[in-house]
Amino acid sequence: MSYEIVLKRIYSPSEPTDGARVLVDRLWPRGKRRESLKLTDWYRDASPSTILRRQLHEGEISPAVFTVRYRGELRDHPECLIPLMRYARQGKLTLLSAARNLEDSYLPLLQQTLLEALRQEDGEDLEPASPPCFAHRIDDSSVDHS
Repeated sequence: MSYEIVLKRIYSPSEPTDGARVLVDRLWPRGKRRESLKLTDWYRDASPSTILRRQLHEGEISPAVFTVRYRGELRDHPECLIPLMRYARQGKLTLLSAARNLEDSYLPLLQQTLLEALRQEDGEDLEPASPPCFAHRIDDSSVDHS
């Protein structure tokens, strides 16, 4: 199954084609009133932890270390993805953030992790572990019985 999960700045105007609009920042965006955002949800649990976010912003860790640790947070708490996966299964999901540059933020990593979790749950990523798993696919007419 194919899922549409897009990234968008919270400061960009909402569009009817956005689908479920979910803010995934821990902090509320400055200067924005909730009514003006047309949010489906404000879901903080899939965003980086406060400690991790603070370490990155204060320069204590590099973006590469941040990425590894954020992946670890998502891996250690897969249940935090469930609400977002539900939205993605219902149609288009727009992940929103106040980040200035979305491509350099954690959103692409969250998007990728969500898509991987959805595929894994759907069974699309599962490949047979060994050739015997293909035994049921062998057609007797193509086997040499000599």
